[in-house]
Amino acid sequence: MKDMQKIAKILRKNQTPQEKILWNLLRNRKFHNLKFKRQVPFGRYVADFFCEEKKIIIELDGGQHNEYENMIYDTERTKYFEKEGYKVIRFWNNEIDKNIEGVYLKLSEVIK
Repeated sequence: MKDMQKIAKILRKNQTPQEKILWNLLRNRKFHNLKFKRQVPFGRYVADFFCEEKKIIIELDGGQHNEYENMIYDTERTKYFEKEGYKVIRFWNNEIDKNIEGVYLKLSEVIK
């Protein structure tokens, strides 16, 4: 578990541009007054964004997630999060870059 905490800390310090954009939208209860955390360890995985109140995990995916091995890993990870009682919402990085309003609307629908 200590290793996952270290990994999460490294990931927080090295956010992708898309993670920065989404984090700016979610942080400090800006999004529907919900408390979000970023890069949170869950067992042997790290969730990109996490809201305990609504049991939501948001994952951002870049092009590398189209590779077969990463698709298998993402599927296992999603199943683990869902088994723990969380709803997993995935966005592609280009959705963050080109349609942040649509991302906001989809997240708003999911929390209701």
